[in-house]
Amino acid sequence: MSYDFPSMLGVQQRFESTPPVDLGSAVSGGLESIKPRLKPGMSVAVGVGSRGISNLSEIVLLVIAELKKAGTNPFIIPAMGSHGGASAEGQLELLAGYGVTEESMAVPIRPSMEVAPLGVSASGREVLWSREAIAADGVVVINRVKPHTDFNGVMGSGLTKMLVVGLGKHAGASAYHAGALTLGYEESLEDLARVIFDKAPVLGGVALIENAMHDTARLEVVPAEAIPAREPELCVEAKHLMPTLPFDEIDLLIVDRIGKNISGTGMDTNVIGRGVHGFHLTPGESPDNPFIWRIFVRGLTPETHGNAIGIGMAEATTSRLIAEVDAEAMRTNVITARSVQCAKLPMDFATDAEAIQAMLASLPDSSPAKARVVRIRDTLTLDQFEISGALLEAASEIPALEPLGQAAPMAFGSDGNLNPLGQV
Repeated sequence: MSYDFPSMLGVQQRFESTPPVDLGSAVSGGLESIKPRLKPGMSVAVGVGSRGISNLSEIVLLVIAELKKAGTNPFIIPAMGSHGGASAEGQLELLAGYGVTEESMAVPIRPSMEVAPLGVSASGREVLWSREAIAADGVVVINRVKPHTDFNGVMGSGLTKMLVVGLGKHAGASAYHAGALTLGYEESLEDLARVIFDKAPVLGGVALIENAMHDTARLEVVPAEAIPAREPELCVEAKHLMPTLPFDEIDLLIVDRIGKNISGTGMDTNVIGRGVHGFHLTPGESPDNPFIWRIFVRGLTPETHGNAIGIGMAEATTSRLIAEVDAEAMRTNVITARSVQCAKLPMDFATDAEAIQAMLASLPDSSPAKARVVRIRDTLTLDQFEISGALLEAASEIPALEPLGQAAPMAFGSDGNLNPLGQV
């Protein structure tokens, strides 16, 4: 290729380490807080979502085993709002992708999308909830706690969101997001959650926090009555441990893959500094950090099953990604979430080389040698990535960054597409 692409260098980013978690002890010990409410023969719905949570199938199995020991009859409900195309079959498929099946868990999975009203919230909204969850004698949800991708607030994404949105199924999730546009995201969450805690048989939740290496850093069982006070504290801890990009300004961010298993918005808005309802394209107008001039997304994860939500936050993609998009699944998700910007399709190119060349040409200074380029696998994996030569000086001033080898020309295969990360 005659075009002079930037040279790239692999770097290692060091993050705060966390001690390993004994998952079995954490589950058995944590469930002691709700065991007085577990009566022999009662049915307990276990809500499991669509995120790519580390150790998810093992944790679900441990929770089910403890519930069985208490003499209860647990079963699983997919707690994922409109994901999986808002269908029972699609949500079963998502769970299976994480190893959560009736065979592996040895309990029934009840994926019905039917909802029923629980009551009316303080703002006058009807609260819709899973019929299967309402019919259960008790409900336990399992979810990762982290800063939300749609709003900045103390609650974030975790147990409360899963109770409101996940177990609200498609209808409840849609009602929540509609109200959030006028009432506010966190205010809407709390408004509906009050009814759920008051009227529904919620026993508690298993809160998970992951460190920057995507390892389980904490597993805590939170009784229902403690969730409103405890979850904001867990969200602060999760935010502290989240991986970030260490640069204030990037000319081109190359993202190898996006997907629902990576983030609810495909790529985490807290990492890329772009919001689901639009973003600024000049640094002086942007309140976000880092400021990224251009984003190029190369592909989708298999686990996202064609749902390319978040692609609308990029300027460029590939024709092969477009060919993999399940348009109906993506539309259902973004319309339910009211984040329609996330489904806009950017310019697509036949090869990575063409996309990168076009994005560099669209910058204020189109010189490849001056382009501050970062390439990551996804927004969940920021321990190793690549930077261009123009970022070497800035990188040398960041103690957490360590170079891996020497800078080399951006490496493409014979098809014009980038070689795998770390391979020249």
